[in-house]
Amino acid sequence: MPPEPRSGARNISRGYLALFATVIIWSLPSLFQFYLLRYYDVWAQNFYRYSVACIAIAPFVAFRVRRGGGPRLDFRAFVLCLIPAVPNVVHQITQTIALFYIGPGVYAIFTRSSVIMTALLALIFFPEERHILRQWRFQVGTLLGLLGAIGVFWFQPGANTGHVAIRGLLIAFIATTCWALYGVLVKRPSARLGSIRSFGLISFITSVLLFPLTCAFGNVATPVEVSWFVNLILAISAVTCITMAHVLYYVAIQEIGVALAQTLQLLCPLGAVALSAWIFGEHLTTAQLWSAAILLFGAFLAMRVKPIAATEAAENI
Repeated sequence: MPPEPRSGARNISRGYLALFATVIIWSLPSLFQFYLLRYYDVWAQNFYRYSVACIAIAPFVAFRVRRGGGPRLDFRAFVLCLIPAVPNVVHQITQTIALFYIGPGVYAIFTRSSVIMTALLALIFFPEERHILRQWRFQVGTLLGLLGAIGVFWFQPGANTGHVAIRGLLIAFIATTCWALYGVLVKRPSARLGSIRSFGLISFITSVLLFPLTCAFGNVATPVEVSWFVNLILAISAVTCITMAHVLYYVAIQEIGVALAQTLQLLCPLGAVALSAWIFGEHLTTAQLWSAAILLFGAFLAMRVKPIAATEAAENI
């Protein structure tokens, strides 16, 4: 990743424009996935979404390679990108399965706890940052965030305390943890290859790993069995929510910094909840709204003291 430009060279308006575009786009993934579950099974949906995203980023990767400079896309680069691609695959599958148990708005709120998970995982991978554990903001923020995440799920209408609720909570937790793990592990390949080339290779590996799973458990022929409109929705979700959002977020953190960029990402659930209520009729109970407020406040507190290593990982996503 190239060094961050000096503050005088930053284009603040460009950064804010990119950031708010990212906030809007990242309010949509769970809604797209929830809609597509009517037509695409879990495995096929994720394989084709990432395949389209890979194709969309390919011209930019080719342009970077032709320009020359930087490390080559060789076997070592492949191995570096394979490591974060594995938790990314698990995240993609489990987050889609979680939508069988909770609505897209609720999941958008729940997944904000990944901010806390990323910081905790960074503390494991970077021992020099463990002094952060002694800071009260991090401790209180982590506790509030986890309690809020459980409350958002547990108080949904019609939920019970049986095996179904517990299973759904565990699946959503695994999805969030794997996303945080991906955010930490992607630091090395992105720093070595740059954001465009690393994401291009990771999206390719993710698609390759998802293909045999789709053949084994899903329906690989789904695109020819559904309407062109459904396929168009899938393509739009892939290009906007996966490819475009990554590029825009990279622009935002370069122009206005990662701290502000990550803080404003906490606005994403608000858009997701509003759109889900409008499109799918999903409504949060009073207990869920309070839980959501606790989760987001806890995430905000934890972000104020997150380790440098976690910040660097976010800059390289």
